[in-house]
Amino acid sequence: MKIASFIAALAVVSAPFAGAANAFSTPEQDAFLARLTALCGQRFEGRVVTTDAADAAFASQRLIMHIRDCSADEVRIPFAVGEDRSRTWVVTKTDTGLRLKHDHRHEDGTTDVLHWYGGDTAEAGTTERQAFPVDAESIALFNANNASVSTTNVWAMEVHPDRMFAYELRRPNRHFRVEFDLTKPLTE
Repeated sequence: MKIASFIAALAVVSAPFAGAANAFSTPEQDAFLARLTALCGQRFEGRVVTTDAADAAFASQRLIMHIRDCSADEVRIPFAVGEDRSRTWVVTKTDTGLRLKHDHRHEDGTTDVLHWYGGDTAEAGTTERQAFPVDAESIALFNANNASVSTTNVWAMEVHPDRMFAYELRRPNRHFRVEFDLTKPLTE
């Protein structure tokens, strides 16, 4: 009887901490999302800063991101590569951190076969940088569509107010990074 009472008391005391082992301290993530939201409605030009030959097509195009459709829990960032406006980064607040998904569409608005891939934060990150390791759903999507090279992807975003925003992809033997100049919002 004493053991049962002790276990019941322990359950009551520990209830507020249920899931704490799986949850992260989110002040950094909240601040990161607030930094994105503070840029809402603005457009910025960027450039590829990595030198991988696979990035030549991107590097030769005008790169523009438009931070828009902002709420307390989600920010959508269309990313245009020249005339190609098929990509949107979607950062969403979850119960355990932040999620990055890639919304890829064809010119007519239909979804691309590689659509809605990404990952969730696995660490608290910082107010300036959040990393998003590939999630299981995306691994299955990549494997099913001849893109298994992407099953180890880790995406990252950085926001340095009044200076720079960065989008990055890393995996073994691959590093892609675009930096956007936050000092010069586009007015055109």
